[in-house]
Amino acid sequence: MKETNKNSHINVGAAILMSLFVLLFFAFIGRFFYIEWTQAVSGSDGEKVDLMELGKDKWTRSKILEADRGTIFDRTGENALATDIPSFTLRAILDKEYEDHVENVDKTAAALAPIIEMEESDVKEILSRDDLFQVEFGASGKDLSLTQKEKIEEMDLPGVGFIPTKTRLYPNEEFASHLLGFTNENDDGVQEGLLGLEKELNKYLMPQEGKETYQSDREGFRLPYGNENITPSKSGNDVYLTIDQKIQVLMENALNEAQEKFNPERMTAIVADPDTGKILAMGNRPTFDPNLRNVSNYTNMALTAFEPGSTMKIFTVASAIEEGVYNGDELFQSGQYSVPGGRVSDHNGGEGWGAISFDEGIRQSSNVAASILVKEKLGYEKYKDYLTKFGLDSKTGIDLPGESSSRITYGGELERITTGFGQGSTITPIQQVQAITAIANGGKMMKPYVIEKIVDPESNEVKLNHEPEVAGEPISKDTAKQTRDLLRTVVTDGTGTPYNIEGYEIAGKTGTAQISQGSKGYMSGYGNNIFSFIGMAPADDPELVVYVAVDRPQLEYPELGSDPVSLIFNTVMKNSLQYLNIDPMEKKEETSEESSKKESGQVLTEVTGMNADEAKKELEAKGLSVTVLGDGEVTGQSPHAGTKILDNERIILRAEGSAKMPDITGWSLADVMKLVELMDLKPNVMGAGYVTKQGINKGSNIKKDDYLVVELKSPSSEEEEPEQTEAEEDAEPITD
Repeated sequence: MKETNKNSHINVGAAILMSLFVLLFFAFIGRFFYIEWTQAVSGSDGEKVDLMELGKDKWTRSKILEADRGTIFDRTGENALATDIPSFTLRAILDKEYEDHVENVDKTAAALAPIIEMEESDVKEILSRDDLFQVEFGASGKDLSLTQKEKIEEMDLPGVGFIPTKTRLYPNEEFASHLLGFTNENDDGVQEGLLGLEKELNKYLMPQEGKETYQSDREGFRLPYGNENITPSKSGNDVYLTIDQKIQVLMENALNEAQEKFNPERMTAIVADPDTGKILAMGNRPTFDPNLRNVSNYTNMALTAFEPGSTMKIFTVASAIEEGVYNGDELFQSGQYSVPGGRVSDHNGGEGWGAISFDEGIRQSSNVAASILVKEKLGYEKYKDYLTKFGLDSKTGIDLPGESSSRITYGGELERITTGFGQGSTITPIQQVQAITAIANGGKMMKPYVIEKIVDPESNEVKLNHEPEVAGEPISKDTAKQTRDLLRTVVTDGTGTPYNIEGYEIAGKTGTAQISQGSKGYMSGYGNNIFSFIGMAPADDPELVVYVAVDRPQLEYPELGSDPVSLIFNTVMKNSLQYLNIDPMEKKEETSEESSKKESGQVLTEVTGMNADEAKKELEAKGLSVTVLGDGEVTGQSPHAGTKILDNERIILRAEGSAKMPDITGWSLADVMKLVELMDLKPNVMGAGYVTKQGINKGSNIKKDDYLVVELKSPSSEEEEPEQTEAEEDAEPITD
């Protein structure tokens, strides 16, 4: 009986287990068919999971297809000014569970530090960080060259490896840096333009990344019949500039030489083709290396407005010629010119050069000549019209970022007049370059530009193409020629003689601008000016226009502001003309007319060795103003014998015996410097204009190496009338 019960219990248990297995089997089969039918399961969060998509994620791989940022070329298309090159980012694996990891921190740090130019202690600190799988080394570990990579690989350091990247390279380093600008890596690891054309043209230069997806086995190997999907990458567009690499290099070298010799606050230079408006070179100091991004000055001075000085007289005289009111042979009284609100003075003060022709006034950069042209010949409204015609009251629209707006100060009568010789109003160098193309190009003013074209490197499709654009025709062809002829004599016989280049006819104009300090007036002191020159060559049919401005060079008497400017201008102009195969002209015999023109002044005779009284009498008979220091025989003279001088110019004679200090009140700075040179004094100049106070009293003995302190003021600042505006009160004459 017990045996029977036992068997029956076993049978019941077996039946129950069998039933459970059957139920589980059918549940499994049902689930299987359900999944097969729906191809989905429920996830841990209750959401359905598509098994097909899950499978694809398991066996599908993808990788980014990188592309290059567009290259920036010079105008030849052969010289890359900015381009992408392969580079590497250094990384180190610290996770000890990973097979290839850093094993010896001290050894690894000592090996890496000198190659990536980091302190060994800093490298060691990075390699000693806890709870990190992998580390990088900041800026020092990025953009490594192939040479650096190979040096590190040779040391076979465990755990050390590289991530392939790209670096933006500027092969010429400090080369048109303000124009080109630079890039930096953004948050997505992509090079993005931050300055200059790199920023302005970022949308054209930026590449488009591609993507490749494929199927692989669990080891990551590509399946031979797997589905592949490729979205190709696309490189950025290439940019072709109007910049000529060789001319730009000539400019950079000249700027470097001037920087080393004169250490000015800043400089700028521009070379342009006047027939098209193409900018062939543009440079600034201070500058920077875009590879290092060591920027100390973000301002492109070529696009910055400041008082231009006497280069403005070019457009004043051209306007008068165009209006038919300019007579170059007509005489006017130079020296000073009274206007409501003050007086305008020439840079040599007093009576100037006496009664001289307007042509001679332009050659000698007479402020009075320019003032008469604006006030009496043209009239204020007509002159204002020409400022607009020459584009001097609006931006040029050059295809560069950061162009400043000019400011034409034209309120009071004195402000209008001083604008005619470059004071009070502010103009950019690029505006002056655009305006002078009308003089050089037969009256047609050409809009400046630096971007020649933008091209898709894969399809060769031209995305943007610049053609020369006429910005206006302010003057006629005949006026342009007359103005060039006059500017040619400025260089041969006027203030522009330092810019005469043997073998080439240069036409141009000098400028010496004072630097405004706002309510404090103008900056004072020897050399505290912006010295400039804008010239063209060959004068009869100009191929090049070159503008140079040098701000506050460190000058020691007898150095002049023209010294650093001519160093740059002459070097760049002469070598650029030769590079462009523009042959020097052959020397020719002077015609009697040309010879007579050169006799408009006189050459100072040698009077040393003569009795001082006799020498003074002889020179005064020639219309010169003579100051004698000492008694007896003349032992020295300033200017030196053989110097070309003008009527009424001051001559200082050093005679034997002790020299008494003369009353130099009313003397110009140029005359003070003659005294300084002749008596071996040390000048300390304050202000601008003409002497109002002198540190060595009249009648005192002059001793070698004495300090001569002089305070100068403009005659216009000594006259104050109730109707003066604030700008008129601050007006001072411009020296040239």
